[in-house]
Amino acid sequence: MERVRAKKHLGQHFLTDLGIAEKIAKSVTGHQEVRQVLEIGPGMGVLTDFLLEENWDLFLVDIDKESIAYLHKKYPQLGDHIIDADFLQFDFSKVIEGEYIIAGNFPYNISSQIFFKVLAERNKVIEVVCMLQKEVAKRIASPHGNKDYGILSVLLQAYYDIEYLFTVPPTVFDPPPKVDSGVIRLKRNDVKVLDCNEKLFFRVVKQGFSTRRKTLRNALKSMGLSDEMKQDPILDKRAEQLSVSSFISLTNKLEASWKK
Repeated sequence: MERVRAKKHLGQHFLTDLGIAEKIAKSVTGHQEVRQVLEIGPGMGVLTDFLLEENWDLFLVDIDKESIAYLHKKYPQLGDHIIDADFLQFDFSKVIEGEYIIAGNFPYNISSQIFFKVLAERNKVIEVVCMLQKEVAKRIASPHGNKDYGILSVLLQAYYDIEYLFTVPPTVFDPPPKVDSGVIRLKRNDVKVLDCNEKLFFRVVKQGFSTRRKTLRNALKSMGLSDEMKQDPILDKRAEQLSVSSFISLTNKLEASWKK
């Protein structure tokens, strides 16, 4: 079969190192009762081959028509498990029942958007094993108090236990990207619902990091801080200094102050 041409506008960098592909596939641990894995952007199936060896109930999704045609020829046994769609727009409940795992070499240009969709589907997505730009991977796995810690760090760590697994050099891709990549694993924790208003929590986190060099007192000014709330010492800190539990506490304090 002819090779699929990597397309710059889709952020495609095809992994060529079989050893790394196998290592990523073996990093998918899952749960005994959950066997469904959705691979995002399989390209020519380098990772797919190893996921199939692990006997997962595999689904593939790609927006690239050329890749879809290639995958149908390479994996005729997958049939309608090969999905021609935009991951960000598609409703996977139409094809995958219950909980599932996400794996893949994420396109750099939409990796953050992929994770916001994972958050929206957090009660179905029990694990994510993925490769993405090292800078973004480090940020997601970063603990509070670190300069890399940001919006996605807080939101994802609220619902997932996150590990940075290993770094991948540009030389193992075709075409090679200009930066290193990183592989991370997210495993759903036991938190079903946060101990606060979740919608407000998301808003507070995003607003808190909107001006990350400023204290939270300044960053959250537009949220209508009461005079009493303005005196709270938690607002002397910057967003990057707050853990997930501290953000939950801040959310509850804000909501309580508005009710007084």
